Amino acid sequence: MELTEVWFVAIAVLWLGYFVLEGFDFGVGMLLPVVAGNDAERRAMIETIEPVWDGNEVWLITAGAATFAAFPEWYASLFSAFYLPLLVILVTLIVRGVAFEFRGKRDSPTWRWRWDAGIVAGSFVPALLWGVAFANIVRGLRLDSRHEYVGTVADLLNPYALFGGLTTLALFATHGAVFLALKSTGEISRRAVAVAVRTGVVAAVLVVVFLAWTQLHGGSLATAVLAALAVVSFVLSLVAVGRGRQGWAFLLSAVAIGLTVISLFAVLHPDVLPSTIDPAYSLTVVNAAATPKTLGLMTWVAVIFLPLVLLYQGWTYWVFRHRIGAG
Repeated sequence: MELTEVWFVAIAVLWLGYFVLEGFDFGVGMLLPVVAGNDAERRAMIETIEPVWDGNEVWLITAGAATFAAFPEWYASLFSAFYLPLLVILVTLIVRGVAFEFRGKRDSPTWRWRWDAGIVAGSFVPALLWGVAFANIVRGLRLDSRHEYVGTVADLLNPYALFGGLTTLALFATHGAVFLALKSTGEISRRAVAVAVRTGVVAAVLVVVFLAWTQLHGGSLATAVLAALAVVSFVLSLVAVGRGRQGWAFLLSAVAIGLTVISLFAVLHPDVLPSTIDPAYSLTVVNAAATPKTLGLMTWVAVIFLPLVLLYQGWTYWVFRHRIGAG
């Protein structure tokens, strides 16, 4: 396998890790006013994700850095096209991070309510816009012969992209509810199960339609099988959470999100950013890649440091593995 293909797969894996891990903490943040009945329960919900949310964002930073280094043309065109959505995502993620730190600094219901609103907005907006962005990447953008985006922000709000945003929103909300059912005790866990089943039904319909629609953008038998397995995994996770098997439910929900990401990247390949003006203007794993020397150096760096990052993150989840209750 060429190094360009290796790094395309590596970037897909990094996004897979980001959506699986940050997906559930987005979901918990979005469900804060839905599942919690009082401030003690809101505090308990936040504690389920507080030790890990910033570590989950390492996957996003690494995916961005890897794209910049391995496929600089892809990185440049993406930021040119998505500068406004990415700015909104960045601002809301900052607000969310500050809210986690500042919420408990003052004993005032109004103070805590305002920061809770920041957590909800900082979870809801990125969950929606990441779906819009990835749907546009798969669908393609108005790239000219110099690989520059010549469309507008309004062009990004097409029906397929908006549907993709709603899909990730519902998927992450359900993933978060399943995580909450696993990680909490008492009333929080029982309400989380009920929410997971309700949002999961909506998410399942959206996922089926979105993945079927995605097949029209260069799908194959292999990508159709991946999409079908993603749907089956997601439905099984809803069955498991309804039967009180929260561990299996969370695992299957994570598998469903992972397979969804893999199917999107598989549909995209060998392009990394198709052009809707002319297929000849599309960015591919070949014409968007850095030099072989750069890719070779990056590969050695990844071989050395990636296991260390995985070990550290695995240790963090093990240390904070206990369930949390409002008491």
